[in-house]
Amino acid sequence: MAAAAAAALRGRAYPLMASVPSFLTWRRLGFRSFCSGQLGFLSQPPEAESTAAAGPVPGLKILETFREEFEIGSRTISIETGKVARFANGSVVITMDETNVLSTVASARGDGARDFLPLTVDYQEKQYAQGVIPTTFMRREGAPKERELLCGRLIDRPIRPLFPPGFYHDVQVMVNVLSSDGKHDPDVMAANATSAALMLSNIPWNGPIGVIRVGRIDGKFVFNPTMDELSLSDLNLVYACTRDRTLMIDVQAREISEKDLQAGLKLAHPEAVKYIEPQIRLAEKAGKKKKEYKLSMISDRTLEKIQSLAEAPIEAVFTDSTYGKFERGEALDKITQAVKAKLEEESDEESLNVLPKAIDMVRKKIIRHRIIKEGVRVDGRQLDEVRPLYCESGTYPILHGSSLFSRGDTQSFDTSFYDNASLIIMTAQYLFFSTLAEKALLAVLPPEDDFPYTVRVNSEVMASDGSTSMATVCGGSMALMDAGIPVREHVAGVSVGLVTEVDPSTGMINDYRILTDILGLEDHLGDMDFKIAGTRKGITAIQLDIKPAGIPVDIICECLEPAQKGRNHILDRMEREICSPRTMGDGSTPRLATLKFSNDLIQRLLGPLGSQRKKIEQETGARIAVSDGTVTIVAKNRSVMEKAKEKVDFVIGREIEVGGIYKGVISSIKEYGAFVEFNGGQQGLLHISELSHEPVSRVSDVVSVGQDLSVMCIGQDVRGNIKLSLKAVLPWAGSEKKNLESQDSVPPKQEVNVWASMENTPICQEDEDGEVEPATNSTPAVVIRSAAECNAQDIAAGQYSIKKSGKGTKTSPRPYNASSGHRDNFRSILTKRKPISSPNQTQMKKENELKDLCGSKPETDSRPENLLHALMQNEAYVKPKSFGSTSVFAGSVKLGDRVTAKVNGRRDFEVGKELHVQCSSFSSKGIPVFSLLEDE
Repeated sequence: MAAAAAAALRGRAYPLMASVPSFLTWRRLGFRSFCSGQLGFLSQPPEAESTAAAGPVPGLKILETFREEFEIGSRTISIETGKVARFANGSVVITMDETNVLSTVASARGDGARDFLPLTVDYQEKQYAQGVIPTTFMRREGAPKERELLCGRLIDRPIRPLFPPGFYHDVQVMVNVLSSDGKHDPDVMAANATSAALMLSNIPWNGPIGVIRVGRIDGKFVFNPTMDELSLSDLNLVYACTRDRTLMIDVQAREISEKDLQAGLKLAHPEAVKYIEPQIRLAEKAGKKKKEYKLSMISDRTLEKIQSLAEAPIEAVFTDSTYGKFERGEALDKITQAVKAKLEEESDEESLNVLPKAIDMVRKKIIRHRIIKEGVRVDGRQLDEVRPLYCESGTYPILHGSSLFSRGDTQSFDTSFYDNASLIIMTAQYLFFSTLAEKALLAVLPPEDDFPYTVRVNSEVMASDGSTSMATVCGGSMALMDAGIPVREHVAGVSVGLVTEVDPSTGMINDYRILTDILGLEDHLGDMDFKIAGTRKGITAIQLDIKPAGIPVDIICECLEPAQKGRNHILDRMEREICSPRTMGDGSTPRLATLKFSNDLIQRLLGPLGSQRKKIEQETGARIAVSDGTVTIVAKNRSVMEKAKEKVDFVIGREIEVGGIYKGVISSIKEYGAFVEFNGGQQGLLHISELSHEPVSRVSDVVSVGQDLSVMCIGQDVRGNIKLSLKAVLPWAGSEKKNLESQDSVPPKQEVNVWASMENTPICQEDEDGEVEPATNSTPAVVIRSAAECNAQDIAAGQYSIKKSGKGTKTSPRPYNASSGHRDNFRSILTKRKPISSPNQTQMKKENELKDLCGSKPETDSRPENLLHALMQNEAYVKPKSFGSTSVFAGSVKLGDRVTAKVNGRRDFEVGKELHVQCSSFSSKGIPVFSLLEDE
């Protein structure tokens, strides 16, 4: 019976021990047991177990724990105390699913002789909470990260106003994330755990509070959303409150309207209050009695004495609106020194000890009274009036983006840079001077896929007199536009203040005034600093900090309207300075390019062990990253990007464009031209006629093997070989038009033409008047061709006939825009045409069809051989004519004959122009080849 009782007790205290075999707990074998959370030997002998059946087992410590469970939205939450951190003034572990957060509070036992509350909040997220070993050299966490500091601030803001006035003892709050499932953000849980820990402690505090996060997905509000749900939400609202008043608001949104935000605030309040009752129940079970701490208060007699000496001169300073910030401060300092001298004469040590704080209370009373009763502010403005504005963009043109923004005496100089310096180059990172400014501007930045750059906005506050963070928002927005970053629209911010008149007996607000664009002094002596930033469409960021123990949510919602008016007023002035992003045309700005290639081409780019990529990076200074068929090039400026692209194109190759200019290397030289290797190892022919605008006798006089040069793709020959031209990229002194074209290093962007096979090459097409004329393809426009080229065309025609009989030919990718019916009809005439020794009716029909297709004139030699020559050249279709009135046909032309020819083609020759030509040779089929004669 005793053994069973011991086993049952052991199972309740340590659930994991219930499954351990009993022999493993035998003391005689010297086994250890768990005791008070540490390993140690049991102090009682085994015989004692039988005597402890009716009571606690000696040597076994039982931890008394208290727990409360409740539901918020669809989440079950529990708060527990008594198990860990028992020496702290108060400690609570809060649990939601598998996320557990511990919050402890402790207070010093000093005298609290100071005039402020030294409250410290440390929030820690160590990697053990997610089962991860730190990757640092020492395998330990380093200094607090930015997120940890911000979470600590999120906890500090709602709990600080609830400490009693005059309580100036050291208070430390330590928050540790014990475990995290990655589903929930622990920051809101930490704030609620801290509230519960303060309620359990003996520290005087006027809580509890409730803190909740609200999101909005597809127009529906979601309470305590998960991290995945939050990524789909256009609202991230953290709301803290007491039972009836708001303590803190923190918002990041995607241009949510004021009306929708008000609805979210009013829905968040009752849900946040649900956290309060479980804390009260837990404090009733396990809370400590509040300790009597010494409060640093000013006696009524001392305050009245100092007020009688300083009130009149202070009021005179505040009624003079001509005082600036520093002039006003100097005048107030003189008043303080005068009062101090008077008290020293009277040897009033008590009043001298509290003089600075008492003077501050007098100033506060005077300013608040003037605002409430007279509606007059320190600088003479109306309650809803914004200070004078100054905006300037492009302050320093050498920077990517720069701006200068001034609102009253507050001035901010902002710069914006974008770069590819991030090691993860496809992840856009945004680094901002102010966290609030970061939230405000993120809503208008382009998506990562559209603008995959690292963006940094830096703000230098040149002068401060209230709301520098909102000046950072305005200046940062202008700097982004000045840098050419494609933000959708401007973001502006303004700070709204509040002055209340409270009934001392009940603590209720009797009267209040809302102030737009508060000064630093109004922020210090007022009750609220409500920073609101957004666009014309809606709010993007909010930060609310208050000094009293809460403000009704209705007053908070009322502040949104004057804030919207002030924001639109500032946006009007900003848009007059710069209203849209500038063009990113500066060659000094960073560049990023993303290219898609097959795995084979990527392997060619990388080379053995990445040697090819490293070579390109060393030669150009750019960086190349490869991932899943995507090649990303990042460069410091445009020139570096162009060099890197040229290198990549040379290694990998790209789709060939007619008129495109390519870098190549001479691989071999022949009598008729040179072969150029370009575009990832492709070969192209640089004919001797395309080397220069001047006659060239030998190819080696112009180019040499291994020479780097730029060539233009001008088409392909009848064999499908790529034809290149060097003279097309060289200036031509005889043509002003060519000179103008050659001045551009990069030809104008044109529609991409890809290669097509000869069977897809259009032969005829209709012009604008509906007449059929020889079609235009990408072959260069020259007047005369060599006999070898004509022979090649004749051979191609023969190959076409073979293909029609069932054998295929090599094709290359090039679309065409002519009627396939015209092409097929014309080629059927060519392949089926018989010799013209005895024309018959069928033959004449075919010739007429040919004339209709090609637009031949009656005097033109319409024999298919001659028409084939002219049409296959597709350049200058020459109609031979005699010098006199007698027509000359191609069949009767002899070598050396000089005739006048009429041009029927298009290209570089005027259609219908008569030229003097001489028969210089014949093709293998007897087709005459003409050369142009200079006018005598």
